[in-house]
Amino acid sequence: MIILRLALHSLRNRRITALLTIFSITLSVIMLLGVEKIRTGTKASFLNTIAGTDLIVGARAGDVLLLLYSVFRIGAATANITWKTVEDIKVRPEVKWVVPIALGDSHHGFRVMGTSSDYFDHYRFRRNQSLEFSSGKRFDDLFEAVVGHKVAQKLGYKVGSEIVVAHGSGRVSFGANHDDKPFNVSGILKPTGTPVDQTVHLKMEAIAAIHVGWENGSAPRGDDIKSAKLVRQLDLNPQSATALYVGLKSRMMTFSFQRWVNTYQPEAISAILPGVAFGQLWNILGNVEVALLAISAMVVFTAFLGMVISVLGSLNERRREMAILRSVGAGPTQVFGLLLSEAAILVLAGICNGVLANFGILYFGRAVIENFTGLSLNLELITISEAKLMAGIFVGGMVAAIVPAIRAYKLSLSDGLTIRT
Repeated sequence: MIILRLALHSLRNRRITALLTIFSITLSVIMLLGVEKIRTGTKASFLNTIAGTDLIVGARAGDVLLLLYSVFRIGAATANITWKTVEDIKVRPEVKWVVPIALGDSHHGFRVMGTSSDYFDHYRFRRNQSLEFSSGKRFDDLFEAVVGHKVAQKLGYKVGSEIVVAHGSGRVSFGANHDDKPFNVSGILKPTGTPVDQTVHLKMEAIAAIHVGWENGSAPRGDDIKSAKLVRQLDLNPQSATALYVGLKSRMMTFSFQRWVNTYQPEAISAILPGVAFGQLWNILGNVEVALLAISAMVVFTAFLGMVISVLGSLNERRREMAILRSVGAGPTQVFGLLLSEAAILVLAGICNGVLANFGILYFGRAVIENFTGLSLNLELITISEAKLMAGIFVGGMVAAIVPAIRAYKLSLSDGLTIRT
């Protein structure tokens, strides 16, 4: 206790240097905890992009490829699934519900996705959270669209806004627009932090409607152009789907149904478990985690280096202080302990300030972060993994303090053996 009291008095006498050291450690802790929360939040959001869907069915391809285009709207399917196959899957006894999706078109760089009204009932994200509307409602009419939060925010859409879909998934349509069949925005979804935010949702029948006359791959001309009014009178039943979200009556049936899909004879299709595919994809992206933690570790290391330099720089000025301590009976080990105690106080103060500051930032800025990034960060003072990181920082700080402590030990020893006149 005496050593601790001396350490507190010593730091009080050098309060400016001590406060600057605590401040640098605090900043490094804030950054480390911030990166850790963003990393875990990103991973959780990534893994919970789609929930409640037992299997995703698509044309036979790798698990990651199927996941990328069906969930993240990245890339394109190797082939579509015929509607006969969709009907065969719907009538399977294991199947509870099926939501088809159709991709291929875009709107100002955002992907357009055809689907059924059941999509809004069965699509889940972030631990079984359902889709909600910030305004409007799901589509009812053939030429109504539901847009994601980011689409509405970036393009300034409101309920009732008119939009035109472009043919193809590129950012530039080169004039290949379905401008003869515009859509009205019927609803805008609340932010989800998933690709849903950047998607324009149409009816499956609407996808068929805008492609009437495009059977040869190019825009219709002359008499081949069918007006929106005329198209409504045609048979617009879908002919194919890009992928299917499938919910089963029991998860015990998952693997048997997956085997049935993978061995389906009329067409080459495959079924993937979203959780397994997410794990494979995250392993590919795992190096990003390592890079973020490495950057944070370098910041912490810099803070400790500054502390060591500060203490070493002050040792020569404190030789008189050490000599006085020796004269009243303090040994070299007590001097060594004094320097370690000072370092422990500085590191603990920096850690506590950093944890509290990080919690305050998260508490007051959580809504803003979620609105702009879609990340849902847990509001916790500190998690077990973060506590381990803080313990590591404390141990690292004590290890860093050993260098100036040994230096102070040697100086006090030599000063104690030197006769001064």
